[in-house]
Amino acid sequence: MRVFRSIPLLVALFHLPAFAHEGMWLPTLLKSIEGDLQSAGLKLSAEDIYSINRSSLKDAIVLFGGGCTAEVIGRDGLILTNHHCGFSAITDHSTVENDRLKNGFWAANKGEELRNPGLSATFIIRMEDVSDRILPQLDPAMSEAARRDVVASLSEPIVKEATEGTHYRAVVRPFNYGNSYYLIVSETFRDVRLVGAPPSAIGKFGGDTDNWMWPRHNADMSLFRIYAGPDNKPADPSDANVPFSPRHVLPMSLEGPVEGEYAMIFGFPGNTQRYLTSYAVSYVLEKADPMRVEMRTASLEVIDAAMRSSDRTRLQYADKQAGISNAWKKWIGEMRGLKELNTLARKREQEQAFLARATSAGRSDLLTVLPELEKAYAEYIPYATARDLFVEMAYYGPEVLRFADGFQGLVLEHAQLSAQGKLQAERDQRLAAADAYFQNYDVEVDKRVFKALMPIYRKHVPAALAPAFLKELDTRYKGNVNAWVDALYAKSAFTDAARLKKAFAKPKASSYAKLAKDPLFQVSRSIFTNFLQEVRPQHTVLSERIEGAMRRYVKGQMDLEPGRTFWPDANSTLRLSYGKVEGSSPRDGVAYKPFTTLDGVMEKYIPGDVEFDVPQRLIDLYRAKDYGRYGVNGTLPVCFTSSLHTTGGNSGSPVLNGRGELIGLNFDRSWESTMSDIQFDPEKCRNICVDVRYILFLIDKYAGATHLLDEMILAPAPAPMPLIELPLHR
Repeated sequence: MRVFRSIPLLVALFHLPAFAHEGMWLPTLLKSIEGDLQSAGLKLSAEDIYSINRSSLKDAIVLFGGGCTAEVIGRDGLILTNHHCGFSAITDHSTVENDRLKNGFWAANKGEELRNPGLSATFIIRMEDVSDRILPQLDPAMSEAARRDVVASLSEPIVKEATEGTHYRAVVRPFNYGNSYYLIVSETFRDVRLVGAPPSAIGKFGGDTDNWMWPRHNADMSLFRIYAGPDNKPADPSDANVPFSPRHVLPMSLEGPVEGEYAMIFGFPGNTQRYLTSYAVSYVLEKADPMRVEMRTASLEVIDAAMRSSDRTRLQYADKQAGISNAWKKWIGEMRGLKELNTLARKREQEQAFLARATSAGRSDLLTVLPELEKAYAEYIPYATARDLFVEMAYYGPEVLRFADGFQGLVLEHAQLSAQGKLQAERDQRLAAADAYFQNYDVEVDKRVFKALMPIYRKHVPAALAPAFLKELDTRYKGNVNAWVDALYAKSAFTDAARLKKAFAKPKASSYAKLAKDPLFQVSRSIFTNFLQEVRPQHTVLSERIEGAMRRYVKGQMDLEPGRTFWPDANSTLRLSYGKVEGSSPRDGVAYKPFTTLDGVMEKYIPGDVEFDVPQRLIDLYRAKDYGRYGVNGTLPVCFTSSLHTTGGNSGSPVLNGRGELIGLNFDRSWESTMSDIQFDPEKCRNICVDVRYILFLIDKYAGATHLLDEMILAPAPAPMPLIELPLHR
């Protein structure tokens, strides 16, 4: 293992990875591992990947919306991301009469591209380690709240220096529990339009059955375009805007991925928890994941059945179902993976080793940190349980709870709004939002979800932190959940558009008083108020205690184990991971090959099935073997796996070869990899990608959108090395 000198503190602490494909590297630190990257197969320099002085790969990497990655693949601001990242936008542009989600969408020209209010695309301009301007000013004895205030105060001039006189935005972000701080300067575009998406039968082929699984056969892709003002700077959506002229465009490799060759992923991974203690892992494994899976299983049984009943319900609930099911299946796999890797026992062994090292090094200051964390978690778990249940019930459970909560300001503060002259505007705004809400609302589905979740919620919620509405259920309805829910929905104005409009028809004080007594409004207020007043305050206090202790624990590990790999947990900032294109053998007797083809799609094809149906055009192209220049050995590549460390947020990230050419589009991890946010296993963990050749085939041969290819840089396969005859040595 090579050790570099004159390296900033963060690099010096993190050293080099034990495995080439473990870790999520800050792009500013790539120079320190350039030799290792190139030894692994990189043909570029670190400056080619990340530069603040010239165009580099980073200038093609996009934070798409709030939680996905995209990349620039066209000279006119064309960007590529996952189908599931563009799912909401595609759904918003779909109706029963014009079902773009089901049938796909391909704009024939720029004039047909569809706007998406609120959707943004953000580029990173630069990142800079500012730890030396922050850390010396922080007193270790100060509270977490005081620390945040000081960091915020110190960050203001740093941000101002970075953005003054520009249209850029900047933020100072903590890394590794606040053991370091980075300035991140960015540029956000607000006019992002839908260009193309395959039918769901292609983009979501395999549905929930195949989600998180390998082998995989779906083209999880969609295309958007960034628009800018005439000066190529961000502008509000407008007809006057023009396609953005990018600083870098990723070439599309016609060779595609090659087994055993170097691969890297560049994107915005959301969250990893590599340094969790055994106390935290115990909560995740034994309480949080089982409880959340139980809640979502109940919801999905109701929603999935309803979506199969009609096209209208399918469209109403497509986005909601996807939001519920993705984490649900991930948590199931996470539990399995953590058990298989014996993670809880490993964490306990690591903690004992930490205490032994601290004792040996005479670091008495570190001997108290684990007991502090153990005590904090013992107090924290009831509040964490109550918080997780609140999230599952209020945000992923019956929609009416959060819908009614949206009216609480209008209903409870109407007198103040009236005095301020804002009552009519607030009323009109809420009713307009209600019109949109009821277009995608099915009261019977919502009611069944409520009935399915309530017994599970009651079973798990800590008695001392239970909301007051449960008392009415026990006293007035003798615990009969179904009767109680039926009565709520029958009497409430918030479950019927006509009743709600009638309730607001006469803006009198008595009308608002009546709404304040609405049974579902009262239940909503009960669950939200209980969380805000009884759960969140102490949850915050205990979370801050844990945060401060974790900062000491992680820093202590760095001090005591200078030869160990330490990379900062993902936090939605730009990162690079590297490895190679390869399969895996995750379990005894199981061997996963790294590639799938269109033959596998047709093997899974079930006519009329909600998850495994295939459009007739794809069948026709398959039967004719009409793959154009994208076919290989008589078939068409579809997906592949590589040993790159990924997590949520890496969805839509480009997978690149050693020349910086796009070989695939990341969209998932294998079932055996879902524990990798907490424990990464280099033998098991694989990310799943759409092969670039399948993407190009769908754009070109399937959709006939050849005008999009004209914007791209299509990189031909490299010529074979010439045969050189060498003299024989005798």
